[in-house]
Amino acid sequence: MPTTPTGRLPGTATVCGIGASLPPDVLSNDDVVHEGNLNVTDEWIRARTGIARRHRVGTGVSTGDLATAAGRAAMESAAGAPPDLVLVATTTPDRRCPATAPEVAHRLGLGTVPAFDLAAVCSGFVYALSVATGLVRAGTCARPLVIGAETYSTIVDPRDRNTAILFGDGAGAVLLRGGQATEPGAVLATDLGADGSGGDLISIAAGGSRAPAATASPAPDRRYLRMRGREVYALAVRQMTRSSRTVLRQVGWPSSSVGAFIGHQANQRILDAVGERLGIAPRHRFGNIQDVGNTAAASVPLALADTAARGLVRPGTRTLLTAFGGGLTWGTVALGWPAATPRTAPPSPPAAVPHHHSRPERHLRKDPSWIPSTTT
Repeated sequence: MPTTPTGRLPGTATVCGIGASLPPDVLSNDDVVHEGNLNVTDEWIRARTGIARRHRVGTGVSTGDLATAAGRAAMESAAGAPPDLVLVATTTPDRRCPATAPEVAHRLGLGTVPAFDLAAVCSGFVYALSVATGLVRAGTCARPLVIGAETYSTIVDPRDRNTAILFGDGAGAVLLRGGQATEPGAVLATDLGADGSGGDLISIAAGGSRAPAATASPAPDRRYLRMRGREVYALAVRQMTRSSRTVLRQVGWPSSSVGAFIGHQANQRILDAVGERLGIAPRHRFGNIQDVGNTAAASVPLALADTAARGLVRPGTRTLLTAFGGGLTWGTVALGWPAATPRTAPPSPPAAVPHHHSRPERHLRKDPSWIPSTTT
């Protein structure tokens, strides 16, 4: 990392707390196939995606409930002073208006700290981590809480084979503080990009101002997430690889020196392709897609929490986080592996806050543990 004119390394944001929250209800591939009457098998899904199961919120549980639980877990992981800013990356907010983050901050007992949502689909957490790092460096805040939270089960058509087999619900969070670049958890470089010409590749056609819900009722299919998978696959591999190489040049790391690589948990074949193009050995690639599926903006922090809880990476190890999502958006962050011990917490809806969405709960199983050694 470049030094300042005085020869000292500049200050940056440092990850000091990690939290996660997954709904207890679990759907196997067979459950998803049965629910949507999909003409595929468990083996077909595993071979093409690497996914075996995913978590789903129950009736009355929202994105904000997951975000609050993950945020509280990250605060417990970090201890120390409370956050002074809350940033929630999500595509599935509790309501179109207002943002979900202010209520999350309120439920965490943070008073009137600034709080806002960020929408960059599956790149959301990487975008939010970059934004929060910039705010710390600028002196705008000292301890931002960055959360990626999603309930994609509320926007996925169970009959659509292209999406139903992929997505799950969950939330992951990190708490940052000001620190030095030499510390474990220090964010060293970021790269972000977007290409709006591909905005229709991952999208929900109805519900926004271009196709308002108040107009003549759009076809139900236009209210669900749709994705053109083959085109997305090629672009995801290309842009995550390019972005990762950009960040590697910024920090002066050869790819062979990266000891931990976490890509957005979208598809195992995409993750393998990016890792191979970058020249990162399989033993240094980490993820949990087989157990949680694609959790969009929550996927990178959930994989970070899972890997850290298993003690697979030493603090300070050179680390790349990279993601690609709708928009189209992409981004990469280089950091030293955090020294924080992750905490987990189940979602808990507040009795005073009404939630109106519901989903069928057929074929649900309870997952007794996700990160047994650190569950709180």
